[in-house]
Amino acid sequence: MRSAVQWAIRILLMLVLAAGAVLSYKWDEAKRLLAVTTLFEPDRIVRNFSSMDRAFPHVPVAAAGAVVPLPEGPPMSLPEDTDAFIAARRVTSLVVLKDGALVHESYHLGTGPEDLRIGWSLSKSYLSALTGIVLAKGDIGSLDDRVIDYVPALRDGAYHRATIRHVLNMATGATFDEDYLDQSSDINRMGRVLAVGGRMDEFAAALTETFAAPGTDWQYVSIDTHVLGMVIRAATGRSIPDLLGERIITPLGVERAPYFLTDGTGTAFALGGLNGTTRDFARFGQMFLQGGSWNDSQIVPRNWVIASTTASAPTGPDEYGYGYQWWMPPDARPREYLGRGIYGQYLYINEGAGVVIALTAADPMFRESAVQQENIDLFRRIADSF
Repeated sequence: MRSAVQWAIRILLMLVLAAGAVLSYKWDEAKRLLAVTTLFEPDRIVRNFSSMDRAFPHVPVAAAGAVVPLPEGPPMSLPEDTDAFIAARRVTSLVVLKDGALVHESYHLGTGPEDLRIGWSLSKSYLSALTGIVLAKGDIGSLDDRVIDYVPALRDGAYHRATIRHVLNMATGATFDEDYLDQSSDINRMGRVLAVGGRMDEFAAALTETFAAPGTDWQYVSIDTHVLGMVIRAATGRSIPDLLGERIITPLGVERAPYFLTDGTGTAFALGGLNGTTRDFARFGQMFLQGGSWNDSQIVPRNWVIASTTASAPTGPDEYGYGYQWWMPPDARPREYLGRGIYGQYLYINEGAGVVIALTAADPMFRESAVQQENIDLFRRIADSF
């Protein structure tokens, strides 16, 4: 009898522990769903953008070397309307480098220099740089290789005819609705996959519809960048955070190790999940301005820097130019290009002026073409003021 009671107690304890584990998992899932639904709320967005690790799974990007200091130059005087711009665009940080020296740094809306803030689609430009390194190492044979040669799981979906060049150019023809205001859009469905701990690889493989033949039309399709990450992982047998840490972040000598948001399997959210300091975003931009060279080392092949930041995608005549995960303004000056992310994250590079500008924001008007032009105009006035 005593033995039976003991077994009953053990079974009951096991059931309680199992129920606790299920409730804990569901609680974590519920917290992530809540974080997704309130991520862009006006009273939370600034804090959220500087603390994504509190709400979402994430992995560190190793920064194993010593910090490479940014030299300080003479403080610059910003254009006279900059304060009004900062207030209107809800800017959280602004860093300006001139000839590699830090000439302006300011933080706003309660943020600070140590914040690891989400870069959103600035992450895409980092993945582009990593692609150039992997290509030069020979892990990828050619940009004109089909993605399914590396990732057979995509064979029956929207990417079955796409090449690596097509995903770099966002010219795959894959149908993907990027409307952040439509809760049923593909981009928001993807956000919910992340929130519930789903698999981004499976999400990408499940896309089957196309709107054009690969290479014939351009459409901004963020999931293309995830497919690019799938190719790199398959080609090298390594994760994106490990490769990025070894090949780019450690050689840059960043001040704070960044981190990536991940899906439920620990796969990096490579299309928009890199979190770093604004000064370190500027370091990355300065390395590009210097043709991929930094601290006496060639980090990214110079020919890749030029190719990736030259308009090559089939965009329309009045649209922004697009290279390999980098943007060029419609009226771009020679060697003027930028990375940008939702809500006003920018990394602007003007090689002729020797200027790099990293700006982060929580701007709800970021989609407006007039606002985007206002941003470019300010960057140019800053570059022209030296």
